[in-house]
Amino acid sequence: MTTSSSRAYRKTTQTLLPATHQRVIDRYDLYPTHSLGAGEIELGFDALAARVAHQVQFGQTQVTLDGLAGVLWEDFRERLNTALEARGLRAGWVNIDTALKAEFELESLLRPFLGGDDPIFGTRFTGSLEDFFEVSKLQALRPHPSAHLSIDLSIVYGCGASLAGWEGLMVYLELPKNEVQFRARAGVAVNLGHEQSLDAKRAYKRAYFVDWPAQSGHKARILERLDFVVDTQRPDEITFSSGESIRAGLERLSSTVFRVRPWFEPGPWGGQWIKAQVPELPQDAPNYAWSFELITPENGLVFESDGRLLEVSFDTLMFQAHQNVLGEAAARFGTDFPIRFDWLDTVGGGNLSLQCHPRPDYALEHFGEPFTQDETYYILEAQPGASVYLGFQAGLDPQDFRSALEQSRTYNAPLDVVRFVQQHRASVGDLFLIPSGTIHCSGAGVLVLEISATPYIFTFKMYDWLRLDLEGQPRPLNIERAWANLDFNRQGERVSESLISRPQVLESGLLESGEGWRVVHLPTHPEQFYDVHRLEFNRQLHSQTNDQCHVLAVVAGAGVMLEVSGIRQRFNFAETFVIPAAAGVYTLENLGPGEVKVIRAFVKPTPKPTPKFTPKSKAQTARS
Repeated sequence: MTTSSSRAYRKTTQTLLPATHQRVIDRYDLYPTHSLGAGEIELGFDALAARVAHQVQFGQTQVTLDGLAGVLWEDFRERLNTALEARGLRAGWVNIDTALKAEFELESLLRPFLGGDDPIFGTRFTGSLEDFFEVSKLQALRPHPSAHLSIDLSIVYGCGASLAGWEGLMVYLELPKNEVQFRARAGVAVNLGHEQSLDAKRAYKRAYFVDWPAQSGHKARILERLDFVVDTQRPDEITFSSGESIRAGLERLSSTVFRVRPWFEPGPWGGQWIKAQVPELPQDAPNYAWSFELITPENGLVFESDGRLLEVSFDTLMFQAHQNVLGEAAARFGTDFPIRFDWLDTVGGGNLSLQCHPRPDYALEHFGEPFTQDETYYILEAQPGASVYLGFQAGLDPQDFRSALEQSRTYNAPLDVVRFVQQHRASVGDLFLIPSGTIHCSGAGVLVLEISATPYIFTFKMYDWLRLDLEGQPRPLNIERAWANLDFNRQGERVSESLISRPQVLESGLLESGEGWRVVHLPTHPEQFYDVHRLEFNRQLHSQTNDQCHVLAVVAGAGVMLEVSGIRQRFNFAETFVIPAAAGVYTLENLGPGEVKVIRAFVKPTPKPTPKFTPKSKAQTARS
């Protein structure tokens, strides 16, 4: 059994989200929080045991502990059992894993979704969590009889425990997706249905394509039934709140504003800008290549009460109130949040890999993704000589390029990239457009705000400058997949004409009003479903959502004070925040002495059909 006393239950330089925290006001906050009000979050196993004991007093002797694969289930059981025994309660424990299908049966079930020998890609699981279990075994998992002399209560626990169908108290154990990955790297997190941990990369692929979709669907079905939600990322210092309080908090966020908890990752090309900008991050990391500001399949939302923190996965908000969050776009995206913001840092680092992303039909057919990885690069910082590689040179011979890529891979030889790919100077404020199928990469010396559709792992690398990853291993190339998706028509003058946004100052006052402001439209490619504005103002800007969710980031200036739905909240330079469609009207106030600039992205409104003109007949004309 792995316990949290082991120093190796997670492998990362990043610190855990603390159980208690005072909000940072005047600079980038690593731990953005949202208030649940006073007295809504409790701390520790003793407090949870007290809640369980209270239910037992009222005759509820059945408890279900459901939650995510990656939770240290046996460690949690041991700690809660000790706390219950201290209150004179004896529990009979039933592990839901005993109802799982045999591992060879699960391998047969899941094989079509795991991508064979592909080290990165699989296909999104189309089944449900129930498919992992034997129905007859689930039905056999019954609570101990209430007359059992040595047992005061029965507890079924593990991922999917509510499938046992017990009555009584239902508790859900949360664990952030980044912590699942840190535990997998330490060899501790076990994928659902496995007895042993996989290596970190296989574990992530299995989690992304199978475990997380299955668990998310299950969570959506039981969310309204949860009595308590427990944050287990600190195994010996849990926090928890009532399901009622969490659901009410999510409803409030869905019509006001929220900021997810960002997390950060080093990479072989990573730079030093993020480390300098956020000095609270561990400085022993070699670099920070990514700041995951808003990558909703992996981010969480942190609630606060009396300084205590509790994190839930972002999808919980969408299951509770996706219509409020997305407005008009909910009809298209359902509970999938469509837009991604993240920082790519190559300041003092290197070039990204030369890459492209899948076309929509390819993403759906091969990966089960309902929409694809369209991107844009907004340049926030650029060192002298910095550039972005984008589009092909005029007159490119595709076969010549393919041969050069294969030669480079086979002989580990340098590729003359600019012979085939255009190199564009990068300046602060530029927006480079990267619809799917476009060859591209950020060069060294830039800080990119990547504004994108939410899918985020579908990168087909063709050339990676002959470097190794941080573990000293070659990074896998995907030339074959890239070749099935590259658009070779994006070459020559077409690139600068269609893939570099041309800013336009909007004159319409339908959305904005105020003093000393302007809205700059940075048009995206027609294939991209989202659009981008840059809000520039000295004092205040009043705006409205028009039934679209707005994703914003402060890209210049000290920060802004947001007023929306009767609340005021500050956001500082480099912070990303989201105003749901249901929020309606909002105001941004500049907190600095100079001009502030805020990037805003949103789903392009669905065009309204033009009414067809039907000529009246002579008889109709006469009657009118």
